[in-house]
Amino acid sequence: MSNLQHVAIGDIDTSSVIERAKQNPETYRILEETLLNKSGNVGLHQQFRALFTLKSLKDHQSIDIIFKAFIDPSVLLRHELAYVLGQMGDIYAVPGLCNILENLEEDPMVRHEAAEALGALSHTSALDVLEKYHNDPCVPVAETCQLAIAKIKFHNDPALKENVPKDIVYTSNDPAPGKVSRSLDELRECYLNEELPLFERYRAMFGLRNLGTDDAVKVLCEGFKDKSALFKHEVAFVLGQMQNPAGAPALIKALDDPNEAPMVRHEAAEALGSIATPECLPVLKKYRNDYMQVVADSCAVALDMYDYEQSNEFQYTILPNAQ
Repeated sequence: MSNLQHVAIGDIDTSSVIERAKQNPETYRILEETLLNKSGNVGLHQQFRALFTLKSLKDHQSIDIIFKAFIDPSVLLRHELAYVLGQMGDIYAVPGLCNILENLEEDPMVRHEAAEALGALSHTSALDVLEKYHNDPCVPVAETCQLAIAKIKFHNDPALKENVPKDIVYTSNDPAPGKVSRSLDELRECYLNEELPLFERYRAMFGLRNLGTDDAVKVLCEGFKDKSALFKHEVAFVLGQMQNPAGAPALIKALDDPNEAPMVRHEAAEALGSIATPECLPVLKKYRNDYMQVVADSCAVALDMYDYEQSNEFQYTILPNAQ
């Protein structure tokens, strides 16, 4: 997952720019060359910008280009490819994502993100594959499959589908719909209860996000005590989405912890790049050469995100003539 989501070009009113880009024969060539690093000298942050530009185009040609990039050596990029495919909302991507989940030689972080993307797309054709891996030996993969199964069943049940929050400010397609409640105590109780199904706890997590208060951020930060790496990585993602500086100390602590799971540290790094307060900068610089490559890569991307947040750039994009 990525907190670049909130600044991707598709999240702002640029429909005319997108349409012009689609009609420009250079658009797809430039984006493919950049994403696939065909020149051999493209930085990871530039590949990310190309990826989120393709996300905004939302067509089969973009999806085909994204799938070509799964040969990239960067686990972080491959994981991000899967995330974006889920966010694009096109079931055209379902077979390819199933193949990635079924590839046992793929990095677990990428397989987990493919499973989450299948949940985001919420098409019942993915259920058989998700059921096959819902007890995967890799716990985060298994937990993600369980969440995705619950999300698909929720999405396809008219009675349940009505019980979702309305008019929320976030555009991401989340692993679970936010729980509808204005009670901080009620949401906290559900969120921190490790005896409850993960899907219900995720619903409380996104309910807290939707409250958007400093107190909600404090409760969310308590989630870093959880035993599930998957749960903690989602906490980091949500804090990055909120961009509330109150979440920065807990994220810094997670990134600083060498014993924390890489998927949590990586997500904490990207969240700090999104929050982009002065205290975030030194810790991102500290770990941009981390011994875990996925953490180092995340810090590099987060520093680019930090620069974007501090700049006057209109879009996080590389569309031709987009400015």
